[in-house]
Amino acid sequence: MPKTIDELFAQARARLQRVDPRAAAAILAGGGLVVDIRPAEQRRRDGEIPGAIAVERNVLEWRLAPSSAYRIAELTGPEHEVVIVCAQGFASSLAAAALLDLGLVHATDLDGGFESWAASGLPVRRAE
Repeated sequence: MPKTIDELFAQARARLQRVDPRAAAAILAGGGLVVDIRPAEQRRRDGEIPGAIAVERNVLEWRLAPSSAYRIAELTGPEHEVVIVCAQGFASSLAAAALLDLGLVHATDLDGGFESWAASGLPVRRAE
């Protein structure tokens, strides 16, 4: 029997210790990675989290899998803290669960996504 989207989200989120914007900022300040999977147009329009790394969703697993030959240099290994960010915190939950499956034991996502970050008053870098 196929899952509903609500079941898929519930299963993904049950595996995550989702973080709020302040916790994500603390992880970033402590050397963890904040990875923004929003499309480039959304980042240009709405702004970006200073210090976040942009990795498009369609290549996320290749760029963050600890065993991938295409892994980003900033990822030091499977224990590295990684917070995935999308616009509202939906796609990021599914993406973070996939990263757990690939061995990133501290992968999670930002509850509420970029919108919650911006609403919290944390810094946002705007395109010039």
